[in-house]
Amino acid sequence: MRPDGSIRHINGRGECICNEAGVVQRILGTEIDITERKQMDAALRYQKLQTERLLHNILPARIADRLKKAQSAIAESFDRVTVMFADIVGFTEISARRSPTELVELLNLIFSNFDHLSELHGLEKIKTIGDAYMVVGGLPVPTSDHAEAIAEMALDMQQGLSEFNSDTGEALQIRIGIHSGPVVAGVIGTKKFIYDLWGDTVNTASRMESHGIPGTIQVSASTYELLRDKYQFTARGPINIKGKGPMTTYLLAGKLSGQ
Repeated sequence: MRPDGSIRHINGRGECICNEAGVVQRILGTEIDITERKQMDAALRYQKLQTERLLHNILPARIADRLKKAQSAIAESFDRVTVMFADIVGFTEISARRSPTELVELLNLIFSNFDHLSELHGLEKIKTIGDAYMVVGGLPVPTSDHAEAIAEMALDMQQGLSEFNSDTGEALQIRIGIHSGPVVAGVIGTKKFIYDLWGDTVNTASRMESHGIPGTIQVSASTYELLRDKYQFTARGPINIKGKGPMTTYLLAGKLSGQ
């Protein structure tokens, strides 16, 4: 420590010079000020930590670690996952009466709450697309309760938006669609990495949302079969789904009593 209170780091090296009897006669040594090097090392460690945090915020940790090993493309198949799309109803009308800054602030409040819910229920947020939110259960680490976790998040999203409306005076609604099945998940390309999903399950989940009813949670028959023993549903009946034809769908109302 210097007189002004600052800390200096010194690297000292020395050697004892002895006579024939082994008595120390003198000491030869050097001292090097390595304070600047220490500061640079600390700065590099901090930058590395920040980079790790950013990468893990964009990608699942397991996928980020694989990318750091210079894997150019990552694609994995998952047989059983549940995909959810949520869309804010009437967003075009909302956009017309708000400035871009106000619009982004509103979306940030809503989607930040959704992000919290995805972490709470152990789900993987995939992306936002304008005013749409996409999340999946059952990957990158497979789980047996993927459909139940998605259902819980969907119900919590409805509750959270209701509370948001009460706090802000808005009257927003979300339309939610859910489907369960196999997907391929991974990262492709060389720039602006995103962990994404592909397959018919994704398309069907998107259709469940776009053909749904504002303020409701529409699920496919495959998701219904996974949840029917624990949740309340209203059968919507066969509806014509674009690119799919007639499909039997259900509206998720809540948990069964005692569950």
